Amino acid sequence: MTASTSLRQLSGLPAAPSRLSESALILVDAQNTYRTGVMQLSGVEPALDACASLLARARALKVPVIHIQHDAGPGTPYDIRAEIGAIADKVAPAEGEPVVVKNYPNSFLNTDLDARLKALGVKNLVVVGFMTHMCVNSTTRGAFNLGFAPTVVASDRTTGAAPTSASDTSTASGATRGESHFARRDGSGRASRRRCIGGGRAARGRGWSRGARPSP
Repeated sequence: MTASTSLRQLSGLPAAPSRLSESALILVDAQNTYRTGVMQLSGVEPALDACASLLARARALKVPVIHIQHDAGPGTPYDIRAEIGAIADKVAPAEGEPVVVKNYPNSFLNTDLDARLKALGVKNLVVVGFMTHMCVNSTTRGAFNLGFAPTVVASDRTTGAAPTSASDTSTASGATRGESHFARRDGSGRASRRRCIGGGRAARGRGWSRGARPSP
């Protein structure tokens, strides 16, 4: 069978995912609302642990980290004035790490995220967070439309301990696991829905990398 050409390749972007050491990490909507209540996701704690592992790598590498926080207003499951809308403690911003508050699935819409990244001189983005079919999807597409090269971290495998050396030579592919809210095919051939961070096989949108595979 002849291998297909991805839209990423057709767009002139490299087939390999960006190295974390050459990127900015964008952590989308890692908020308490996904841990409890009406928006609670199955597998959310392992997913947050994976986010925390990747965040620790980014900090060790001293690459830019930007947290995204969705605000849907007082009394909603995304109320950032309440504990339900707060960023989860496992991935809480460190001193000096900016938080961009958004009101739409696309983190670039009506925010200063684009200006922040361009001021940093960043082109490559590693994107993780919640939920794949909504805000990760929209943010990644928005990034591509603005000239960035986004990589959505694969979510369907567990990885070993992530390296924390500043001499990092791995790609973002060794970063994380989680579960996806994208529809995908299970062994029975029926569409299944799993919730997750990262994009896995679903990250095939225009200009995206295919979900980066974890390193052995």
